[in-house]
Amino acid sequence: MTADLLALAPEALVALGAVLGLAVGTWLPPGREGAVRGIGVLFALAAVVVALVGPRGAAFDGTYLVDAATTVVRVVVAGAVVVTLVLAGDRPDVSGGPRLTSSGSGGPPLTADSPTTARVDTAFAVLLQLSAVGAMLLGGATDLLLLAAAILLAGLPLAALAGLGRDGRATEAALKYFLSSALFGLLALTGTTLLLGLAGATAYPALAGLTGPAPAVGMILVLAGLLMAAGAVPAHFWVPDAVDGTAPVTGAVLTTTAKIGALVAVWRLTLAVPGVPTPLVVAILAVASMTLGNLAAFAQTSLRRLLAYSTVSQVGYLLVPVAVARDTVLALPTLLGYLAAYTVTNLVAFAVLAARPHAVEIGEQRGLARRHPALAVALAAGLLGLVGTPPTVVFAGKLGVLAAALDSGAAWLAVVVVLNSIASLFYYLRWIAPVFSAGDPVLRDPVAPRARVVAVVLAVGSVVGSAALALVPL
Repeated sequence: MTADLLALAPEALVALGAVLGLAVGTWLPPGREGAVRGIGVLFALAAVVVALVGPRGAAFDGTYLVDAATTVVRVVVAGAVVVTLVLAGDRPDVSGGPRLTSSGSGGPPLTADSPTTARVDTAFAVLLQLSAVGAMLLGGATDLLLLAAAILLAGLPLAALAGLGRDGRATEAALKYFLSSALFGLLALTGTTLLLGLAGATAYPALAGLTGPAPAVGMILVLAGLLMAAGAVPAHFWVPDAVDGTAPVTGAVLTTTAKIGALVAVWRLTLAVPGVPTPLVVAILAVASMTLGNLAAFAQTSLRRLLAYSTVSQVGYLLVPVAVARDTVLALPTLLGYLAAYTVTNLVAFAVLAARPHAVEIGEQRGLARRHPALAVALAAGLLGLVGTPPTVVFAGKLGVLAAALDSGAAWLAVVVVLNSIASLFYYLRWIAPVFSAGDPVLRDPVAPRARVVAVVLAVGSVVGSAALALVPL
């Protein structure tokens, strides 16, 4: 039992940070709860250290597996928690400054209101950490019941997180996320029940011998719940409205933490039942996600909605190594490396939005390079990273995806990835162009200091990481 508990030490540390932060936050004046974020950062960093040096192997009678995939999920999720908690210090409604109300035009908050009396800081930190615990459990779950519980734990706090703005747009975002989570969570539970009835158990080893149409239906239903957490087609409808209706730092959370654990969970489940043609389903959904995400992003002028659809397309790329996982050993390292690279670059883009929350449309980015050159360069690095161009670390991830697809014999998937990557360059350049244009700046608002530092540091890390990978001998 002691060994089992030690195996869950990183998850326990993040959960403890949430509980302790909640306790401390109740004694602090509303709007002056920065200590809660500090507690979350410390416990998340401790979770990273423990995840790297902690024990490996199965725990709790094989329902949870600590291996390389679980370790990467833990480190990346905990690192994302640290970054978003730092970003949260700049949010007016989190840091205790004046609350911002919606402009009513589909954009972000634009007008100052009276100071908030809500403990939004505490709520944000606690909900973020609870969702992170669920994402970590998703990464290591090897039992359907634990998987179902992890889906709920990763998703439900995000619904509350989306509604922290307490205005109409935030309420709509929270409601859409909650309803989508409830629907696809119910499908996942239905699939779990079906597979339990067929196999007589919920542990992955017991599912290995299942074949036929009934297990295939059960697998698809379970995958539906995971795809909702990842924001993949056909469970992606919540993504644009939820991201567009919340603050940029909340959008960063919605498109990062749960996605990391969910995609690794899809990989595990795909390998667990070799008698079911899950890879074909995943491949079709990968193509649909990257294609529909890119097509929808073309028409967007709202920066948040553009990034929202961009994350849908990114899930498509990430699903490619999952689809070929049975046929090549390159699948797992590619998936894990791409997940880490995507997390960094996605956080760069949202950090730039958080640095200038009033700039909500592409046209309002004009003149950014003249007023804030470091932020402009960081934005360019982040957006080009999402495309997968050098010298960003996602470039190595895209190459890995192509190599895995070709090595497995799925050359058609590699072709689709290349075509979609080229197509995505159009709308990313449409954002970058006004940033470096010669016109006068549209907005002269101040830049949030923490967000600017985070954006620059992560952009540098993306480039340095790419250079380090280039020096690694083949």
